[in-house]
Amino acid sequence: MHQAARHIFRVGALLYAASFNVLAQSDTHAYPQKPIRVVAPFTPGGATDILGRVLAPKLSEQLGKPIVLDHRPGAGGNIGVELVATAPPDGYTLLLGNISTNAINTILYAKRIKVDTNKALTGVTLLASIPSVIIGSPRVPATTLKEAIAYARERPGQLNFIGNTGSYSHLDMLALMAAAGIKLVHIPSKGAGETLPGLMRGEVHITESNVASNLGAIQAGQIKAYAVTSTQRLRELPDVPTLAESGFPGIGSMLWTGLFAPTRTPKPVLDKLFAATVSVLREPQLKDYLEKRTFSVEPSASPAEFNAFVQAEVKRWEKIIRENDVKID
Repeated sequence: MHQAARHIFRVGALLYAASFNVLAQSDTHAYPQKPIRVVAPFTPGGATDILGRVLAPKLSEQLGKPIVLDHRPGAGGNIGVELVATAPPDGYTLLLGNISTNAINTILYAKRIKVDTNKALTGVTLLASIPSVIIGSPRVPATTLKEAIAYARERPGQLNFIGNTGSYSHLDMLALMAAAGIKLVHIPSKGAGETLPGLMRGEVHITESNVASNLGAIQAGQIKAYAVTSTQRLRELPDVPTLAESGFPGIGSMLWTGLFAPTRTPKPVLDKLFAATVSVLREPQLKDYLEKRTFSVEPSASPAEFNAFVQAEVKRWEKIIRENDVKID
């Protein structure tokens, strides 16, 4: 190519790149320009669903565009995660991820997930966390955890528990079974929404699930509550002891949920999402609504802080999974 022609070509390329960057910057500054889809990777009825339904309309008000909550359950939450991880990094497809999808699953499903979740997704902010509760069917003749364990010990392999395979509740129940010396049969499920109906029908005997999804049924006496995973008793369930009080310290997890976006999402878009979400979480009315349902609202100080938290959680669960030799068949 002639020298003058090469010079013209280079100048043209530079001008094109510059114009592209200007357009890209203007697009991010104008974000959002269309509805935003927030993927909930579990069935309706669980804590993720409750949180999403509360946040969506408020976040829509903040950003000026509709927020569409899209439930994509399956494969322990991995279907929804992969959908977001492979979406365009433009801020229009987000994930309500949690302790299972963005910490535990990255270890248990490492060879099955089509994408490296830790690399394909970036955190926006921690949203909230809630304790779980050991609950029992009304058909199980036990009113305390000690009585439930004694009942199960007399019937090895005859009682069951339900939960997503490899979820925090599944791992917690394995730890409780080992500590209590009992054997329960695991019933795999697609989400927390299956737990309550199963317990009420007597198809599920004893299990662990988040408090928010089961609080109303517990307070109405439809199911039994044996112990909570929090460090202190809950205001909403003052008569239910903690697992530590029940003789099982160190067992039980808090279910945290956060907002995630595809990696390479422009920083101005992430910053806008972060600011809008934190603003919503700090609204007294919304915070009070969630806290009455046992959610602890905990927005991060920055996206970087949230990402550091997630990585620490991955390391913590990796140790637990290896020590218990937990594998997905």
